[in-house]
Amino acid sequence: MLPAAVLVSAVTLIPIGFVIWIAFQTGWETSIALLIRPRIGELLINTVLLIVVAVPVSVVLGVAVGWLTERSDLPGRRVWSVLGAAPLAVPAFVHGFAWVGAIPSLHGFFAGALVAVLAYFPFVYLPTAAALRRLDPAQEDVAGSLGLTPTQVFGRVVLPQLRLPILGGALLIALHLLAEYGLFALLRFDTFTTAIFDVFQSSFIAPAANMMAGVLVLLCLGLLTIESATRGNARYARLGSGTARETRLFRLGPLGELAGLSLLVVLTALALGVPFATLLRWTVLGGIANWRFNEIVPVFLQTLGLAAAGAILTTLAALPVAWLAVRGRGKLGRVLEGCNYITGAMPGIVIALALVTVTIRVVQPLYQTLFTVLLAYVVLFLPRALISLRASIAQAPPELEDVAQSLGRTPTRALWEITMRLAAPGAAAGAALVFLAVTTELTATLILAPTGTRTLATTFWSLTSEIDFVRAAPYAVIMVLLSVPLTWVLYVQSRRVAGR
Repeated sequence: MLPAAVLVSAVTLIPIGFVIWIAFQTGWETSIALLIRPRIGELLINTVLLIVVAVPVSVVLGVAVGWLTERSDLPGRRVWSVLGAAPLAVPAFVHGFAWVGAIPSLHGFFAGALVAVLAYFPFVYLPTAAALRRLDPAQEDVAGSLGLTPTQVFGRVVLPQLRLPILGGALLIALHLLAEYGLFALLRFDTFTTAIFDVFQSSFIAPAANMMAGVLVLLCLGLLTIESATRGNARYARLGSGTARETRLFRLGPLGELAGLSLLVVLTALALGVPFATLLRWTVLGGIANWRFNEIVPVFLQTLGLAAAGAILTTLAALPVAWLAVRGRGKLGRVLEGCNYITGAMPGIVIALALVTVTIRVVQPLYQTLFTVLLAYVVLFLPRALISLRASIAQAPPELEDVAQSLGRTPTRALWEITMRLAAPGAAAGAALVFLAVTTELTATLILAPTGTRTLATTFWSLTSEIDFVRAAPYAVIMVLLSVPLTWVLYVQSRRVAGR
């Protein structure tokens, strides 16, 4: 397993190696000249400002929705909890498509920040809601008995225990903001990702695009460092399960209920109402004739084929890394696992540029082939399969493998017949997450796909680029329908982890 894990990790490190190599190839003086430009400063300000504004607003909304649905007596809490996760079923660039279709003049920074918040705040809501379900209510009771008001109890007792889910969700949102292309291109707001794609289209492998990709990588690594530094070393677990107690819900009162319901109604209308109303409008305008099945079916089948192949390859690639991380229990296993997480946090456009450069200059026969596209999917989505596999393998007792080997099984056969059989549900869940991620992947597929390759996302994008919103609507509807199972899995998993 060790050689396979090292090989997989080495492949996933290609983007970082690409950035370092391009810097040396370009030369120090040329690199500095390309980076110290007004355009780079403008893109840096846009990108950082977007993160500074959108992430805190998403955190506030995510925590507020989590508290209202888990700790208050708000009417219809279970319905609102499902609706709070539902925006994840709509890909971010479909959110942008819906808002531009509803308000054609919408563009710029505030438009980008607004739609990004509506698309991504569930990344904070889901882990926060799960954490709120697990908190020990006795701590809050003790704080209340000491004279603290409900607001003080939340600020001093509850909020500190939500640090990890909040920071984790905020990091996910920030990384998505760095990687997102379609949403901000539709809203005509320039970020590093949109600028890199524009330069790539006009100048192919221009050094300017590569150097901007390097800045984007540094921003990703900076975000990971900040999240790790602010996580702290506080203990969030307790010894013993304690006595099962039902959490006492906070009574909102008439005014509180009105405020809470107003927030959730407005948020749901903006995050779900606008996308679904716009898609319904364009679908009705196009009518049944707009569903050109002779065009849609081949694209749908090609998307499913790529998604299935990407899910299988990614899960197989994650297996040796996950096994080494669990069974190895050494520094090497942790280092190899961490390499995959770091690379998986990088934007798809950086990974695509790295693979374009490598295939053209080193292995040209692989340029614009399905192999390169599938390799990009493996690098992009390997952490999704790795997390599920790691948890499943950890739950399979290693003693069973020892018993199988004592009965004459080889180590490899014991692994496949015992451990992998027990880990199959986790592997299937990870493969499903990768499958659904591939169906909506846009940037890397646009850059790397061979001529004639059409997926739901790329076909949708080409039609929206032609301002043919009516013909694009069916592809958006199909992508949303395919994303619904992933959203439901995330919602159910968050409740299962919390024991509810």
